[in-house]
Amino acid sequence: MSVRGTGSGAGGQKIAARNRKARHEFEVLETFEAGIELKGPEVKSIRSGHVSFHDAHGRVESGEVWLYSLHISPYEQANRFNVDPLRPRRLLLNKNEIRRISSKVGEKGLTLVPLEIYFVRGYAKVSLGLARGRKLHDKREQLKRRQQDKDASIEVKRVMETR
Repeated sequence: MSVRGTGSGAGGQKIAARNRKARHEFEVLETFEAGIELKGPEVKSIRSGHVSFHDAHGRVESGEVWLYSLHISPYEQANRFNVDPLRPRRLLLNKNEIRRISSKVGEKGLTLVPLEIYFVRGYAKVSLGLARGRKLHDKREQLKRRQQDKDASIEVKRVMETR
């Protein structure tokens, strides 16, 4: 579920981990950027790419947004300072963003899904997607459409080369 990223994204972002299954399993309607409240060893573990997004999701509870089931492996050199790898982590968002997210999550079938974790100027950020789950036939249609686009671009390249 996670990919170790070494390259820089747009705007000086260093992508540490990406939830590749999220865009396949869910239809992302809107995205938000949030800071993550982390302990020291967790930051080092994220920098080395030891993150798993399996079943990770966000919830709004009493005016705060929390990220659950995000597995950040313990940093080996931290010894006794390591924390529970699956502990809930508070997300740092603006009050207006939290209100907007909580009203939309209240709608039927919408959930908060972490899309990627990256660093901006040394601060860990998470990209959250407000998403609706896809049905099996939707996933198949998406794969079919992607394959058709790929085949079409290959055909266009082949025709352009023959000219």
